[in-house]
Amino acid sequence: MLDPRLSAIIQRIEARSIISHNAWKAQMKLQEQQGKGRRKASCGNLAHAIAACSSQDKARLIDMTTANLAIISGYNDLLSAHQPYEYYPRLIKTALAEHGHTAQVAGSTPAMCDGVTQGQSGMEMSLFSRDLIAQATALSLSHNMFDATLLMSVCDKVAPGQLMGALSYGHLPTLFIPTGPMATGVSNEHKTTVRRQYAEGQASTADLLQMECSSYHSAGTCTFYGTANTNQLVFEAMGLMLPGAAFVPPTSPLRDALTKHAALMLASHTHGSSQFRPLYEVFSVKSLLNGVVALLASGGSTNHTLHMVAIARCAGIQLTWQDIHELSDIVPLLVKMYPNGSEDINAFQAAGGMAVLMQRLAQRQLLSLDAVPAIGRLEDYFLAPQLDPQVENDALVWRAIDDTLNPEVIAPRNQPFSENGGLRIVRGNIGTGVVKISAIAEEHRTLTAPAKVFTHQDDVEKAFHRDELNQDVVVVVKNNGPAANGMPELHKLMPLLAALQKRGHSVALLTDGRLSGASGKVPSIIHVSPEACRGGAIDQIHDGDIIEIDLEQNHFVCHAELAIRATLNTDKAGSSRANNYHGWGRELFATMRSQVSSADMGATIFNFY
Repeated sequence: MLDPRLSAIIQRIEARSIISHNAWKAQMKLQEQQGKGRRKASCGNLAHAIAACSSQDKARLIDMTTANLAIISGYNDLLSAHQPYEYYPRLIKTALAEHGHTAQVAGSTPAMCDGVTQGQSGMEMSLFSRDLIAQATALSLSHNMFDATLLMSVCDKVAPGQLMGALSYGHLPTLFIPTGPMATGVSNEHKTTVRRQYAEGQASTADLLQMECSSYHSAGTCTFYGTANTNQLVFEAMGLMLPGAAFVPPTSPLRDALTKHAALMLASHTHGSSQFRPLYEVFSVKSLLNGVVALLASGGSTNHTLHMVAIARCAGIQLTWQDIHELSDIVPLLVKMYPNGSEDINAFQAAGGMAVLMQRLAQRQLLSLDAVPAIGRLEDYFLAPQLDPQVENDALVWRAIDDTLNPEVIAPRNQPFSENGGLRIVRGNIGTGVVKISAIAEEHRTLTAPAKVFTHQDDVEKAFHRDELNQDVVVVVKNNGPAANGMPELHKLMPLLAALQKRGHSVALLTDGRLSGASGKVPSIIHVSPEACRGGAIDQIHDGDIIEIDLEQNHFVCHAELAIRATLNTDKAGSSRANNYHGWGRELFATMRSQVSSADMGATIFNFY
């Protein structure tokens, strides 16, 4: 059984998407009908593709009866979450060789870290890197030598981008290989305190650096529940990785066992096998909404209001913000992780992790159990993997976890933290925006205050230090949408605004830019669409305009005649002009800025179906 409200949303999306989604599936089936790609290769094609292989692998690849897996790697040793991928190809190839199969690193995609580029020029290319990664993934698979695809990525734009690219090769079975989180460092409360103290001049740069290095200290994902960990949770809920694989640490023997098992399982699901399961059978409206439901139940990253829409469109599925909003009305908040709570992703895993969350969602009839995962059945995701102590050679078993092991992190049965999900869509005369309401205390969800308008987060920082914001205030940061400057995250603002809030002021942020998974206690209406540089009403807000925000009613309004101001604005190119950014490589992304869709359409350059 499925909650009838969820069934209605699924049916509505399926009806809306029937032509475009069927067109994608038809294309994938046409590609499938072409048969094994290596069979179509000329002798010269094949010789080039296997030239660097061992003699044993050459023989297997020429034989055509075994599977050859494409590894799409996001490896670099700058990203802590991606550094472990250096060793995975050898691990996978060794495991496959024992069963007569092969794998090749088909390509390595770019992988940016928003934590490194926060407040830097590189952040203005971060969102666009997702679509670039999608292109790089498709380009890597274009050698057409492969029977299945292993995607190796975790972080913010990399995993969504790889999935978007893989959907263009949806005739291949496809599976994600995660790395898992680093060990917990300092507490999130201490982290927040030091950042706020630094913003107010009460902590030194040395104090801040020591704290940050204690927080981000080793290989693995950052431990707060930001976009990277949201990727892993959502994609596991969609059946795109092995059950329970998302949050096993990179240093655990269980991680290596899961990685080898994933490769072997995928090799057994290729074309010609009775278990053949191409990505076009796995990726559906039902599996997509299983991911969105998990996103909302866990209070996940606001970036996924962009990513899920963009990913869906690569398969011809027309997901909208309104769909996400209506789902948030029926999906309870079942998980508390920082910034929605004090604990981190390791505490979630220790509390029962994905196995308990998936059980909770199924008990509430909020999972489509007939959705097809890449391996096995969706009910398998109610179980957690372990190494079997009775068997050698990394044998795996999956066992049930009956209930939450920490009711402060995963809610007990029938006792949700909130009856509604973590994300809301809000509307008003300024446009449409996204709020991560799960992190905002009830007393901060409504406010009315004058606007202070900026176009760059550095100017907000300067105004803060000049004591010009020491009041009730709605900080408006415009011309930071995708078409303006690539929609950078504005995290430099969070410690500043949190400091004002702690002083007792009513404070909010309103922007056409991003904040992502680390959105915290300050009410923040982000991704405002239409954006300023494309004529959005946010461009007409002036200093001193009164802004009213009511997140309980999903409403925000500027008490000024914004429409009249727009008609009186004769300088149509004025503050609304998209900046022609140069330097630090930003000029190379000018075409993307000119072609990108609005945030509510996924902020993507792709729209094939």
